[in-house]
This record gives sequence, C-alpha cells and structure tokens, in this order.
Amino acid sequence: MRVHAGVVFAHGVVLAALVGLGPVPAAAEGPGMAPSTPAEMVATYSSLADGILALKRTEEDLCRSILAATNAHAQVELGRAQKAIAAADAKGAQAALEGLAADVGQMATEGDNAVAAVRKKLLDGGHHHNAAGEAQGIFDEGFVVVTRAAKAKLLESSRGIGQMARAPKADALEAEWKKVQAVVGPLLKPAR
Repeated sequence: MRVHAGVVFAHGVVLAALVGLGPVPAAAEGPGMAPSTPAEMVATYSSLADGILALKRTEEDLCRSILAATNAHAQVELGRAQKAIAAADAKGAQAALEGLAADVGQMATEGDNAVAAVRKKLLDGGHHHNAAGEAQGIFDEGFVVVTRAAKAKLLESSRGIGQMARAPKADALEAEWKKVQAVVGPLLKPAR
C-alpha cells in the first residue's frame, strides 16, 4: 500500500492537535454518555462563526459604500445639470442628465459591471447574502442592499431622467431626484 507523504503529514498534524487537547472529561465518559466536544474546539468554532458573520456585515457595509459613492457622483451630475438648464446650455444639460441617469441606474443594480462580475463570482461559489430574501422574492439573486422594489423604482427614475435629456426642465428634474433620494436614503442606513 502506497501512502503519500503529504497525507501522512496531514494526519500527523491532526493527530498531534487532537492529542494536545487532553483527555475527555470524566463526566462525559461512561455507559450511555456521549463524549462532549472539547471546549477549545467549541471556542475555535465560535470564533470562526464570529468571523463569518463579520464578513457578512462587511459585505453589507461595502455595498452601502458603493451606493453612497455613486449617489455622491450623481449629486455632482445633478448640480451640473441644474447649472446647464439654468444657463440654457442644451448640450451641457443633455450630457449631465445622461450621466445622472447612468448613476441612478448603477445604484439600482448595486454597482457597475465590474461589481456585477464579483457578485457572479460569489454566486458561482454558492454565496447568497440574502438567500431567504431571494426565496421570498424580496431581493434579486446576489443583491445585498437593494431590494427588487427599490431596484424597480430606481430604474424607473433612471429612465425618466434619461428621457429629460431631450427637453430638460428644472422642476421635473427636481421632482425625479426627490424620488431617487426617497429610495436611496433608507438603503444607505446601516442594518441593525
């Protein structure tokens, strides 16, 4: 029988780790008594669970940061559009409104194509941040912060802003931006 040296080494490491744990407490021994898991193993597993949960919170924080950065960029585009509309600069208004519409669309999809590629990578690896929410139809697959309802509203606003590029009006832009902020504001608040 041939045994690979790496397998022997790995088994030796596991055996050494188990030997280092010490004897099973006497209270757990005896007829009909199941042995208890050593406290050190439970503590390590608990530490691992804390790390996994911290990573989930970190993913939420990162997605909120992506939304916040995109929202800040959209506010710059909004300012450019408002100035261009006030100055009757049709080309400037059109460019700013198209940029604003793209930003709002990007908020709806929780990031651009580069972020979508990362989300796909996580999904391909079996990571579904909101698995229960996906099953209930609250979240699209892989989304962390933006719900389906929020996504639909933001995409609608993105289309509306994009259509304004043909005939920009300050009051219509203001009204549409208020809708965007009504959706984005709650998404940016940290979960409890």
